[in-house]
This record gives sequence, C-alpha cells and structure tokens, in this order.
Amino acid sequence: MAYSADNGKFGMLKVCVLGSGSSGNCTFVGTGKTRILIDAGLSARKTAERLEQIGERAEEIDAICVSHEHGDHIAGIRVFQKNHGTAVYANGGTLEAMLNDLKQEGLTCRRFTTGSAFGIGDLTVEPFSVPHDAYEPVGFIIRSGGFSVGIATDLGIVTHLVREKLRTCRVIVIEANHDEALLHEADRPWSLKQRIRGNQGHLSNRAAAALMAEIAGDGLEHLFLAHLSSDCNSPDHARKTVETMLAEAGHAHIAVRLTCADCVSEILELE
Repeated sequence: MAYSADNGKFGMLKVCVLGSGSSGNCTFVGTGKTRILIDAGLSARKTAERLEQIGERAEEIDAICVSHEHGDHIAGIRVFQKNHGTAVYANGGTLEAMLNDLKQEGLTCRRFTTGSAFGIGDLTVEPFSVPHDAYEPVGFIIRSGGFSVGIATDLGIVTHLVREKLRTCRVIVIEANHDEALLHEADRPWSLKQRIRGNQGHLSNRAAAALMAEIAGDGLEHLFLAHLSSDCNSPDHARKTVETMLAEAGHAHIAVRLTCADCVSEILELE
C-alpha cells in the first residue's frame, strides 16, 4: 500500500483509459478524493456513459487537463464543462488554439505553465513538452503519495525529456500508434504517412516498445498501449511487439494492457 502525504492515510489510485484512438481520447485518473480526466475527445454523453461503466459520475469529475488542441482530444470538452461545471486546465498555446475554435465558444480555462507542476485536490499534475504537430503539446505525470502515472499519447519521437519524465512512473499510458509495415501498406495518401512517421507525428509499436524497454525498471509495473490506429495497427501487433521487447530486456514482469476507441480499458486500482 502507498502512503498519501495529503491526508496521512493509506490511499488508492484508479486509472482507466475511457477511450483511445483517432475518434477520441480520454483517460480517467482518480483517488478517493480527486477525480480528473486527461483530455475529453469523446462526446460529453459518451464520456459520462463510460465513467458510469467504471463506477464514476460525470458530475464528480474535478478537472480536465488538456494535452493539446486536436479534435480527438477536445471534442467533448465544451459540452462536458457546460453540463457539469468542470474546471479545464490548458497551457497558453493550447488555450489560444482552443479559444480560436468556434466549436469551443463559451469554454473557460485555467492556464498552466508547461514544465511547472500544479495541484488538483490531492493530485499533483506535471505537464512536460512532447514533439507533436500542435501548438504546445504536452504529456503529463500525475502523482499522489507514492503513486506516479505517466501519460503520453501523441508524440512523434522520443526525446531525452520524455525518457526522464516517464522513467520513474509506476504506470504509463503510452502511444503505440502503428505497425510500420501496416502503415507502409495502408491505403492512405503518402503525405499522411509521412506526417505519421515524422518527428511530430506518432510513435510506432517498435518505438514505444524500445522506449519502455530502455526506461523500465523495478518501479514500472503497468503499461497501457494507447492511440492504436484502426487500419495501420492491430491489438495483436501492438501487444506482441511490446511484450517481446520488454521480455528481451529482462522486464517480463510488466503487465501490458490494451486500450481501444470503442470501449473502456481494464480498470487499474493501486493501493
């Protein structure tokens, strides 16, 4: 069990990816006191339904933290806030991009600074820069007591900063967007394939697996593979690639979980 410095009692951390893919991304992280979402790319109705599936209530979400302004990460955010009065946190670049989007008219946000941690209830949220084709994209480290969860679902390459931020996490949600051979064969425009492969695009299964094999230690126990492409990847390709490379690096103890666009992931409860 982990000690919670906030209330002097033993605590629990709950993690579930409510949906992940090009049609919408949203991850739940909560304790007994605080519940947040990372992104809100599903519709507000669908987000509420999936929260109910994992025993949570939409009106009890304390905040939404936004990684970047792409539609599959913010599509439901304005209506969710309107329905439930939820606080929304974004950095300056993402905030500017969202407020310039007519679909987000009426949205109110609290600004955070990339690289500076901030508190939401008994959670500490630390945003860090990632390379992606957005205004000011970030990943997040979320801490509570002895727990740390890293979330990085859109990034084109692995940087030194990404490695160092994720290295100490017990739980990681990482992008495994495409299988390189399937992407090459896909019926997609060449320009789109180049964007996906580029330094500000998306990580392949092999790139995600290599990162995890490099940084994993005794502390990393749980790994969620996120943002799997529907036509340039498959759950079997993603899981096999990552589990094989982890085992070859001596990290077969890490539990690898899949996420999908149409359903919630396994619920992880740590205590």
